[in-house]
Amino acid sequence: MSNGCLVTGGAGFIGCALSRPLAERFDRVVALDNLQPQVHAQQVRPAALDPRVQLVVGDVADTAVWDSLLQDFQPQVIIHLAAETGTGQSLREATRHSRTNVLGTTQMTDALARREAIPQKIILTSSRAVYGEGRWRDQEGNFSYPGMRTHQMLAAQQWDFAGLKPTAQSSHEVNPSPANVYAATKLCQENLLTSWCGSMGTEFVKFRLQNVYGVGQSLTNPYTGIVSMFTRWAKAGKALPVYEDGAIIRDFVYIEDTVAAIMAGIDQGTNRYAYDIGTGVATTILELAQTAAAYYGAPEPVITGEFREGDVRAGWADISAARRELGWEPKISLQEGIARLCHWIDGGALE
Repeated sequence: MSNGCLVTGGAGFIGCALSRPLAERFDRVVALDNLQPQVHAQQVRPAALDPRVQLVVGDVADTAVWDSLLQDFQPQVIIHLAAETGTGQSLREATRHSRTNVLGTTQMTDALARREAIPQKIILTSSRAVYGEGRWRDQEGNFSYPGMRTHQMLAAQQWDFAGLKPTAQSSHEVNPSPANVYAATKLCQENLLTSWCGSMGTEFVKFRLQNVYGVGQSLTNPYTGIVSMFTRWAKAGKALPVYEDGAIIRDFVYIEDTVAAIMAGIDQGTNRYAYDIGTGVATTILELAQTAAAYYGAPEPVITGEFREGDVRAGWADISAARRELGWEPKISLQEGIARLCHWIDGGALE
């Protein structure tokens, strides 16, 4: 069998960042991507995609695309990145998200079985979103799962659950509880591939990624992430709007650290549980806004009290399992990562 790797969604932000180390690791690397206009405004091969990587333009939910691709290619490793993203967007475009994230995954597994092209390993990039509001702790140290925040809570500016504090997200301690359609489809991907890989003898590695950002991410996609939005607005001299009371918690992990984790998963990852990939640092959205504003000398961020349906209050990773089992360690701090991203934007990145 040839030493090959298939990357679905391989022309996206993470796929392009992975392309060089994968091209150095495998004899043949194929990126399957539909060049979705929301992500790829020009719908052309991204310059950041390593020239050694073969790009196949096609939809993961299309049976014919899979049959054509697998005619002469049986990858040992598949990295499944293809997904529609966007928390708020998924509430209004659930069919679109389900088609790509769920049907696209089953079309892949059906085609692999149909063509008898069972890979040795499948790596899935899932999301911290699958935890929803996750596990909270009271003053006595007791844990509970309060569920998603309702519209009534948010409208009343009741941002937290009374008497409770959030805890870090850890796949071997915290049960998933999706709070939006996007998150539900990502958890479905996990469950589908866990079942399929277990039956087919394929090793399955799951990564639950926190908020990935950095050089190379789309600056035109409105659902690409808050880091790129804040940096662009700060560069323009705007006062950054911060939702709720500014104390929403996220974990921002730089793209290079994310790539390093996925590459470690190729050789060392196991299927015991999902690896939580972040920095392990709980950063408030206000702190993120202040960091971006300070870089450009923009006005002090403004706390607006606005909110988004489906947003969770707090999400950050317990990265101890990834450290222990993958020998992986995040190296880029938020301050350094923001500086790198801003330097790239200042150098002429397309906006």
